[in-house]
Amino acid sequence: MILRALTLAGGLMGAAASSQFPEYSQQYTQRLGGAVDALAEVVADFDASAATVGLSRDEALAQMTGTAFLDRRRIDMQTTFARHARLQDDLVTIQNAGPFMRAYHASRLTDGQIAQAAFAAYQPALPLNFAGVTFAGAGFVAGAGALGLVLRLLSWPFRRRPGQDAKAA
Repeated sequence: MILRALTLAGGLMGAAASSQFPEYSQQYTQRLGGAVDALAEVVADFDASAATVGLSRDEALAQMTGTAFLDRRRIDMQTTFARHARLQDDLVTIQNAGPFMRAYHASRLTDGQIAQAAFAAYQPALPLNFAGVTFAGAGFVAGAGALGLVLRLLSWPFRRRPGQDAKAA
């Protein structure tokens, strides 16, 4: 009886946790869009500065050498360009996706800065839509199954085997 109650508790915890994914992924997507917009401004400004003096982006980056500051700035800009490209690709993939496809593409929701900001501002809520209920149901099944399996494995050495009482007599 205790194992069933603990399994039910595990299911409820799984339901509560997974039901929050649709809203969290929406918050992440909104912050992702803002980050892409901000990085696009930096990229456009750099490209415009390079074009003003007749250079491509790569040519301008190649000229950023000679001092420790210029070397560091070149590396920073290369990192910015790479992050912008990665986040832009992530945004295109998940922007118009519904909650189930965002779950499928959850690996695209992993930028540390954006995830931290989205989590800091996120307020859990009771999901009363189809996606929230579906994620809650899946979380309940996964949580109950996982905790039930762990509890059964832990209690296995202590279970009585059929015929064990007859041997003791």
